[in-house]
Amino acid sequence: MIKRRPHVLITGGSRGIGAACAERFAAEGYSVTVLYKSRRGRAEDLAERLRETGADILPICADIRKEEEVRAAVTTANLQFGAVDILVSNAGIASQKLITDVSSEEFRDMLETHVTGLFHAVQAVLPGMIARKRGTIVTISSIWGLTGASCEVAYSTAKAAVIGFTKALAKEVGPSGITVNCVAPGVIDTDMNALLNDEDIASLCDETPLGRIGTAQEVADAVFFLASERSSFITGQVLSPNGGIVI
Repeated sequence: MIKRRPHVLITGGSRGIGAACAERFAAEGYSVTVLYKSRRGRAEDLAERLRETGADILPICADIRKEEEVRAAVTTANLQFGAVDILVSNAGIASQKLITDVSSEEFRDMLETHVTGLFHAVQAVLPGMIARKRGTIVTISSIWGLTGASCEVAYSTAKAAVIGFTKALAKEVGPSGITVNCVAPGVIDTDMNALLNDEDIASLCDETPLGRIGTAQEVADAVFFLASERSSFITGQVLSPNGGIVI
């Protein structure tokens, strides 16, 4: 009997931190499913690049805000690679606005993407993990979920909710042998921060004890650690790769 590769499902996996996670897990021999909403070209390029290295990767277009799309995607992934062993809930959006300029629709979309999307993904993969008495869930928050950020009230609210979700779920599913942890990155060199100009980046580097912003690969390393056997006695925790900007 051929032993199957462990299977990781990554939401928001077509770019930035999600793509870096896909590359990290693929390099370690995992079968990788990436869910993406609108970055079809990037998802296909990522899949082609990783397949050239011998990796098993499946990109699926799904809006994580929609329960039926998430459940259908997980069913497809299970048929392709077997049950999901690890969920990395990474999908997210960002905006910088005064709270008085944020519309109700924008606020709702922020919560639905970060929190409702996480809820849908967890509900889709959790029954299988509980049945097998093992599994790992890693959520992605932000330092702003820990401290809050001016002009990012909606984003900070959503990311703080991710942390609360993580801690509560860890208590609930721990007896089933499932670990649930959170990675809360600092300022990372991704598309999400592409609007920052050179002066903003320099200022952030000055505020950071290590003197620079982080890379998506460094966040992926933190995610992989929490998904590995090396963290088997860690659950309900928040790991923040942020260069010391928040201590």
